[in-house]
Amino acid sequence: MDARRNESEALHERARAFVRAFDEGRAMPEPFDALAGALARFQARYVPGYAKLLAARGLDAARFERAIDAPAVPTDAFKVARVSAFGEQDTPITFRTSGTTVGARGSHPFRDVGTYERGAVSFARRTLLRDLPERVHVLVLGPSAKDLPDSSLAHMNDAFVHAFGLPRDGDPFFLRDDVLDLAGLDETVARILVTSDAPVLLLATAFACAYLLDGLGDADFRLPKGSRVMQTGGFKGKTREIEPHVLRSELARVFHIAEDDIVGEYGMTELSSQFYEERGGGPYLEPPWARVVPVDPVTLAPVAEGEEGIARIEDLMNVDSAFAVLAADRVRRVAGGFELLGRTPGAPPRGCSLTIEEILGSS
Repeated sequence: MDARRNESEALHERARAFVRAFDEGRAMPEPFDALAGALARFQARYVPGYAKLLAARGLDAARFERAIDAPAVPTDAFKVARVSAFGEQDTPITFRTSGTTVGARGSHPFRDVGTYERGAVSFARRTLLRDLPERVHVLVLGPSAKDLPDSSLAHMNDAFVHAFGLPRDGDPFFLRDDVLDLAGLDETVARILVTSDAPVLLLATAFACAYLLDGLGDADFRLPKGSRVMQTGGFKGKTREIEPHVLRSELARVFHIAEDDIVGEYGMTELSSQFYEERGGGPYLEPPWARVVPVDPVTLAPVAEGEEGIARIEDLMNVDSAFAVLAADRVRRVAGGFELLGRTPGAPPRGCSLTIEEILGSS
């Protein structure tokens, strides 16, 4: 175990070096593929399901020269197998999917969540906050880590409150158990408008935004000048749904901000990295430690530039689980980043289903 932990620590340090270089405006410390190969070899040795996957395909991780050479683990595999190089006693934090869809909840254990936090804060500072002051009023229409300790979104929200938020006396969280504290949010924003000229960064889930719009009706809710909204997630079975372009325009109207200042975030429990729209409705941007590769849903091979495929996401911050994850989201590469085109309808893509069988060692 000591050798495994030492190797894990060394890989975490290599991953964090990418974040430090990004923060300091330097070139990355090593090629993306070099660290991806090291992670694949580590995970092949210590993640049992990944070892089964490679064996089923007759692959040797020692031969991987590019990240794309290593098979990706479907997100559904996190529901049926433990995707971790360490046991429960060595993974103090486990994030779980919301459980709002049919079936088991996916689990993503973390031995060291510090690498996740550094990457999340670093990339959000550059893309989500971009031209905002270093410290702003951070308010959250979403869960706190205290309320949902196994939620990766709640953990990220807490990290952003601490990293970007101005000191304040009150609770910055205004949604608990799917109940929106609209009166509390109104009182807080009114106080900010009187006492401060700093903008607000509002972190919100899509269904919380829908609740807010329902609660306001025809009224508006003016935020301070220069404020920004991070909108994340879909509706996941909630009864109230709004088309993305309608939600964006309605939020801009209600908050008296430009549509460009409503920024979509794309992330998932099975990842450690997040992606943000360049501007409202623009392509999603990647940090230098993560890639989104559209692949064919059957062969899982990369599709031609500009063609639609399902998302293979390579995340160098996923040190102790799966550095490459296969999602059921449809994506397309465009200039500067990628477009998110929605979920793949119906059953998991054929390539994903076969990969899960190989991870489980099924015939």
